[in-house]
Amino acid sequence: MAALPTQVPPLAGLAVDYDPATGGGDTCQTGAGVLLLVKNGDAASHTVTLVTPGTVNGLAIADRAVPVAAGTTQAIPVTNDYRNPSTGRANITYDAVTSLEVAVLRVGV
Repeated sequence: MAALPTQVPPLAGLAVDYDPATGGGDTCQTGAGVLLLVKNGDAASHTVTLVTPGTVNGLAIADRAVPVAAGTTQAIPVTNDYRNPSTGRANITYDAVTSLEVAVLRVGV
């Protein structure tokens, strides 16, 4: 898993730097104002999954699966609900990584 860097846009704006999605998954910061940007340059739709580490009364909480249509960019909020207590970061997996690029932004709230 690659640790995705968090970019903080200044008031003047930011040219977002994207990284290729990693086949084994990635991790990122969590919290208020944190967004995972997923750019799908493939001809097929892909699914990005944010792993939910918690439980409720001993029952696992379902992971958040987000479809990203071909040729689109999806912004996915990464709240502290996805924070892995052992790493302090969210775990992200992908159904495939062909032509999939990702970036993490933290904006002021």
